[in-house]
Parts: sequence; C-alpha cells; structure tokens
Amino acid sequence: MTTPNSTLRAVRMGLLMSQDEFARAIRDAGQHVGQPNDASKRLVQRWESGATAAPRPVYARALEAVTGMPIEALGFGPPVVVARVSDDGRGGHDLEDSPLGAPKPGGAPATQAAPVRGNYSGVWLSTYEYFSSGRGDTFTGKHYVVLLQHGNRLTGRSLPNASLNPSSPLTLDLQLEGNTVTGTWTEQTAPDGYYRGARYFGALQMLVEPTGRRMAGKWVGFGKEFDVNTGPWELRLMDTSTSKATLEAYSRPPE
Repeated sequence: MTTPNSTLRAVRMGLLMSQDEFARAIRDAGQHVGQPNDASKRLVQRWESGATAAPRPVYARALEAVTGMPIEALGFGPPVVVARVSDDGRGGHDLEDSPLGAPKPGGAPATQAAPVRGNYSGVWLSTYEYFSSGRGDTFTGKHYVVLLQHGNRLTGRSLPNASLNPSSPLTLDLQLEGNTVTGTWTEQTAPDGYYRGARYFGALQMLVEPTGRRMAGKWVGFGKEFDVNTGPWELRLMDTSTSKATLEAYSRPPE
C-alpha cells in the first residue's frame, strides 16, 4: 500500500502550478544546470501518489531548484535501497521509503492514528507571534497557506506573495488525533530581511475548535542564541476550495 505524498502536492499547489507546469519547470531546471531530465505529468503523479517514493538524484536536484526547498522537506521519507521499477519504467534498483503503517523493527505494527473528524483541506490564514530579542519587541507573522489532508496527515505550504513578507515561505507537516493537531513547521526567512535568509523550524501543537474552522495553540522553536522560544499560533479557515482560481485569489499579503 502506498502513502500519497501530500507535502509535495501542497508545495506544487502553493506554487500555483498544475502537474504539467510543474513537470515543465523541473525539465527547465535540469536544462539550466546542464543536467537534462525527462520529467512528465505522469512522473509528478507517481511522486504525489506515492507510487515512486524517492526521485533519482537528477530529479531531486531539479525539484530543489524549482521549489527552493531541500528534498528532505518535500515529503520523501528516509530512503532505503530496494528493487523497483525506475522512473522511466525500466527495472533496477532505486530509493524507496517505507510505507506508512509498515511494521516497526522487531515486527511490532505501527501505531494506528485516531479516526479523523471532518476534512481540513482548504486555504487558511496562519497567524503567529514571536519576540525578537535583537529588536526588543513582539512581532506577528501572517501567511495564507493551502492545507491538504490525507487520512490523519495534514500538510501545508504558504501561497506565493501571501505573507506579510512575500519572501518567507512557510511549510507545515501535521498529524491529526481527534481534535488535537501536532507536528512541525519550517520558515525560510527573506534574504534581504532582518534575519538574512536564516531557516527556522520547530514544533507546533494546536486544538481544533468544534466548528472545524479554527485551530489555536503554541509553537516552539530555537532562537539565534540557541534558546528555546515559544508563542501563540492560530489557523483560521478562509475557503474550503483548493482550486487554482481560489489559490490565485489568496496569493496576496494578508490584511
């Protein structure tokens, strides 16, 4: 049984690209660095469906160039070498990750998540607060993010130009347990901003309100002096649609 790569799909949709456009961008990226590839819509579909769990290096480098993210952050799990059909349909060895729910070492089955209540896919307004020790003040970060749900997993990516600072993309990788949302966040700050392109990451835990239209909780992360920081984080549902027209409408800074 394969596990869909909802992270990659969220990133692609966050870039406002169809599968065809994404494949074309990957081909163009390969040509640009002198490493041509044969990326196609079918290959993108295989990645997103989980049928191909890890791209070959030539595709991995192009994916990183197109998304601006390391391959490890694109939903491709820890790889192991197994025999499989390669991207071009020929037999051979390649990298695959273990499917979700596979037995743990020693034969113990993986823990099954609690049943999911509702579906939280859509466009959400993400708002968090953080204290800047260098500036001695509290600031607010806002992004419009597209969230996609597959079973108990919820992944998100900020839309282009949809933050108070358009050059600070945000990604979320979350797990649902009843009305509890737990996971990780990553933000790449703007190269010309106060934090000069630094990449920050940490943990996040929120509770979903009974209406299913708001999540609120706390984030935890490391500061510049390797101290542990925390603050409030909220997600508010703006639109349940993830159509291209909806994503384009929210590809703008929040008010």
